[in-house]
Amino acid sequence: MKHNNFVITAAFFATVVICAPFPTQAAGKKTSPSPAASSSADADTSPAAAATPGGKVRATPFKGIIAAVDDKAKTFTIAGKETSHSLKITDKTIITRGGQPATMKDVVSNEEVRGSYYKMPDGSMEAKIVKLGPLTEAEKAEKEARRVKREEKKAGVSPTASATPSVSPSA
Repeated sequence: MKHNNFVITAAFFATVVICAPFPTQAAGKKTSPSPAASSSADADTSPAAAATPGGKVRATPFKGIIAAVDDKAKTFTIAGKETSHSLKITDKTIITRGGQPATMKDVVSNEEVRGSYYKMPDGSMEAKIVKLGPLTEAEKAEKEARRVKREEKKAGVSPTASATPSVSPSA
């Protein structure tokens, strides 16, 4: 009788030990993009090297008017309708004005700006691309081409489809 109780108790503990790692492994596979779930090693790597569930890091687009510039901290602030956003410029940030390369000195208050940024684990925003000034003609043409393509796709018309219907030979 004591032997049966020992076997049952041992089987129970063996089952618990075998099954216990499965829930933690499944939870480990589901990565969260929240800053709390990031390790300190992710904070030291570049945003492009940080892992997300799809394996791709996407920059978030922004546009607005520059409200303030801090040359020492290498940041600029975009005033929004409800909140302001402060973006940090790094060595990896690409800054352009009118399609030509620019520097931090070209970033001034009361100027149009657009681009994209990475949301860092500590909550800060690191600028990836900063485009100063109004849209260039090339950007306007590209924007219009995307709009036309989007409307064609919405209408169900393929951009490669010909205007004349093809005639198949009847035999």
